[in-house]
Amino acid sequence: MQADLLVHNAGQLITIASDGPQSGREMGRLGICHDGAVAVRDGYIVKVGASSELRSEVKAQRVIDALGRVVMPGFIDPHTHLVFVGSRVNEFEMRLSGATYLDIMAAGGGIMSTVRAVRGASDEELLAQSRARADDMLAQGTTMAEVKTGYGLTTADEMKCLRVIQHLDRTHPMDLIPTFLGAHAVPEEYRGRADDYTELVIQEMLPAVAAQRGLACFCDVFCDDGAFTLNQARKILVAAEALGLGLKIHADEFAALGAAKMAAEIGAVSADHLIRTPREEMGSLADSGTVAVLLPGTPFGLGEREFARAQDWLEAGVAVALATDLNPGTCYCGSMPFIIALGCRYLGLMPAQAVVAATLNAAYAIGQESRVGSLEPGKVADLIVLNTDDYRDLAYRFGGNLVATVIKAGKVVVKG
Repeated sequence: MQADLLVHNAGQLITIASDGPQSGREMGRLGICHDGAVAVRDGYIVKVGASSELRSEVKAQRVIDALGRVVMPGFIDPHTHLVFVGSRVNEFEMRLSGATYLDIMAAGGGIMSTVRAVRGASDEELLAQSRARADDMLAQGTTMAEVKTGYGLTTADEMKCLRVIQHLDRTHPMDLIPTFLGAHAVPEEYRGRADDYTELVIQEMLPAVAAQRGLACFCDVFCDDGAFTLNQARKILVAAEALGLGLKIHADEFAALGAAKMAAEIGAVSADHLIRTPREEMGSLADSGTVAVLLPGTPFGLGEREFARAQDWLEAGVAVALATDLNPGTCYCGSMPFIIALGCRYLGLMPAQAVVAATLNAAYAIGQESRVGSLEPGKVADLIVLNTDDYRDLAYRFGGNLVATVIKAGKVVVKG
């Protein structure tokens, strides 16, 4: 067999091959192959197995010796706000002084602070700052990420953000999945007129986004206390679905409004945050196949003590994914390894469950499961080599970067 690349001598080859997302007691099946190898041709995996077998069968142009270390799928980050400019470090100090997230929003900070910065930024400035963050994510093993708009909140500025996401996706090794989040907050010029702004999103923004095929894959809404109501969110998402966009929702971060249950009713691909979802509503996501995307970096960044309850979600039969929620206000963190460490400490995940949540289940949370999330023939050759022989070190050894090599579509893009 001819191949472009052979990665062999993996002490633990984490394949995570599966015919569906993992949930409940079944979550955490890693498919570990000791002394494993992966063969790659034209950017896709063509064979996975024992090193001795592949070394005898495969003639590769390039061979990488993993030196007994962990080889696994690249991380997939299914919830980020990567595209923004500026800093909100002053709000961090305000929180340390006792101000709440809602206090900061009421004082003109929060999301609107970044909105003002993004509206005043050029495409080039927005692209340059976002590219630097994407470089950091890639260096820490993220090979695909979902990226939301939501810091423009006018049709022109939301389209500007989508153009930047599109350009970055085309020019950066990391794959980006674009999500339109025009309903991230009610902008200052619509203060007290949330229904009017909702209509603007439905009547003007969504048609503009949908008119450019592929500019956005999903529509998201921030449905929570201080953001959009359940009724407003439903109207926006129903309109988005009619225009061919997939559905996602920020749900139950600050208050249980019934947003997770609604996500199941309308067939959203994911519901995200889910810190305060009542247990009696959790099973609805299992019935709909909606993935629960948990974001431990956000309550950690806010200095809060209440986190999403991962084991409750698993007991309800729901597939759980992990994401960074990279954003300038509440979680300026693009490190999936750090999120894995938080997920084990504060959400109650075991290391194997956290790895699945950051790879296979994360792929399902953005509709990319046929392409990525596991190491099996036919999938894109997105894999990473860790500077350890035990995958559990991802959770155990936090604060550094264990990613030694990143391979994107069969090409080495980061080499430590």
